[in-house]
Amino acid sequence: MKLADLRKLAIRGQSKIHFRIRNGRECVINEQGIAQVPGWHGIPDFNLEDELAAAAEFLLEPVSAPEKGKSAPRPRQIGRQELESMVSAAPSAAAAAHEEE
Repeated sequence: MKLADLRKLAIRGQSKIHFRIRNGRECVINEQGIAQVPGWHGIPDFNLEDELAAAAEFLLEPVSAPEKGKSAPRPRQIGRQELESMVSAAPSAAAAAHEEE
Protein backbone atom coordinates (compact mmCIF):
# COMPACT_ATOMS: atom_id res chain seq x y z
CA MET A 1 0.00 0.00 0.00
CA LYS A 2 1.45 3.32 -1.09
CA LEU A 3 0.61 6.92 -0.26
CA ALA A 4 -0.88 7.34 -3.74
CA ASP A 5 -3.33 4.51 -2.99
CA LEU A 6 -4.53 6.28 0.17
CA ARG A 7 -4.84 9.56 -1.71
CA LYS A 8 -7.13 7.91 -4.27
CA LEU A 9 -9.18 6.24 -1.53
CA ALA A 10 -9.62 9.55 0.33
CA ILE A 11 -10.78 11.28 -2.85
CA ARG A 12 -13.20 8.52 -3.90
CA GLY A 13 -14.63 8.13 -0.42
CA GLN A 14 -14.65 11.86 0.34
CA SER A 15 -12.97 11.21 3.66
CA LYS A 16 -9.86 12.09 5.62
CA ILE A 17 -7.37 9.37 6.53
CA HIS A 18 -5.24 9.94 9.63
CA PHE A 19 -2.19 7.98 10.77
CA ARG A 20 0.55 8.55 13.34
CA ILE A 21 4.13 9.02 12.25
CA ARG A 22 7.10 8.00 14.37
CA ASN A 23 7.94 11.50 15.61
CA GLY A 24 4.57 11.58 17.44
CA ARG A 25 2.82 13.80 14.91
CA GLU A 26 -0.09 12.83 12.71
CA CYS A 27 -0.36 12.75 8.93
CA VAL A 28 -3.75 13.63 7.46
CA ILE A 29 -4.71 12.86 3.88
CA ASN A 30 -7.68 15.08 3.10
CA GLU A 31 -10.59 14.57 0.72
CA GLN A 32 -8.63 16.30 -2.07
CA GLY A 33 -5.83 13.73 -1.69
CA ILE A 34 -3.35 16.12 -0.10
CA ALA A 35 -1.12 14.66 2.61
CA GLN A 36 -0.37 17.11 5.42
CA VAL A 37 1.36 17.02 8.78
CA PRO A 38 -0.43 19.75 10.78
CA GLY A 39 1.93 22.13 12.52
CA TRP A 40 4.92 21.10 10.43
CA HIS A 41 6.67 23.96 8.66
CA GLY A 42 9.70 23.66 6.44
CA ILE A 43 11.41 20.68 4.92
CA PRO A 44 10.53 17.43 6.74
CA ASP A 45 13.26 15.20 8.12
CA PHE A 46 11.18 12.09 7.34
CA ASN A 47 9.70 10.31 4.34
CA LEU A 48 5.91 9.86 4.39
CA GLU A 49 6.12 6.61 2.39
CA ASP A 50 8.39 5.16 5.10
CA GLU A 51 6.11 6.47 7.85
CA LEU A 52 3.08 4.94 6.14
CA ALA A 53 4.84 1.59 5.92
CA ALA A 54 5.36 1.68 9.70
CA ALA A 55 1.78 2.73 10.54
CA ALA A 56 -0.51 0.06 11.98
CA GLU A 57 -3.68 2.02 12.82
CA PHE A 58 -5.65 4.53 10.82
CA LEU A 59 -8.63 6.79 11.42
CA LEU A 60 -11.18 7.20 8.61
CA GLU A 61 -13.15 10.42 8.96
CA PRO A 62 -16.03 11.00 6.50
CA VAL A 63 -16.33 14.63 5.45
CA SER A 64 -19.44 14.50 3.29
CA ALA A 65 -22.60 16.09 4.61
CA PRO A 66 -25.13 13.65 6.06
CA GLU A 67 -28.26 12.86 4.11
CA LYS A 68 -31.40 14.63 5.22
CA GLY A 69 -32.85 12.96 8.29
CA LYS A 70 -29.69 10.96 9.05
CA SER A 71 -26.92 11.63 11.52
CA ALA A 72 -23.40 12.42 10.33
CA PRO A 73 -21.16 9.39 9.82
CA ARG A 74 -18.72 8.93 12.68
CA PRO A 75 -14.97 8.53 12.31
CA ARG A 76 -13.78 4.98 12.80
CA GLN A 77 -10.49 3.38 13.75
CA ILE A 78 -9.27 0.62 11.45
CA GLY A 79 -6.21 -1.59 11.22
CA ARG A 80 -3.72 -1.87 8.41
CA GLN A 81 -5.22 -5.09 7.00
CA GLU A 82 -8.72 -3.60 6.69
CA LEU A 83 -7.36 -0.47 5.01
CA GLU A 84 -5.29 -2.55 2.59
CA SER A 85 -8.39 -4.54 1.66
CA MET A 86 -10.30 -1.28 1.07
CA VAL A 87 -7.49 -0.05 -1.19
CA SER A 88 -7.36 -3.30 -3.16
CA ALA A 89 -11.17 -3.36 -3.52
CA ALA A 90 -11.26 0.15 -4.98
CA PRO A 91 -11.19 0.12 -8.78
CA SER A 92 -7.94 1.37 -10.27
CA ALA A 93 -7.95 4.33 -12.63
CA ALA A 94 -6.82 2.10 -15.50
CA ALA A 95 -9.67 -0.35 -14.88
CA ALA A 96 -12.19 2.49 -14.68
CA ALA A 97 -10.94 3.97 -17.97
CA HIS A 98 -11.12 0.55 -19.61
CA GLU A 99 -14.75 0.06 -18.47
CA GLU A 100 -15.77 3.39 -20.03
CA GLU A 101 -14.53 2.36 -23.49
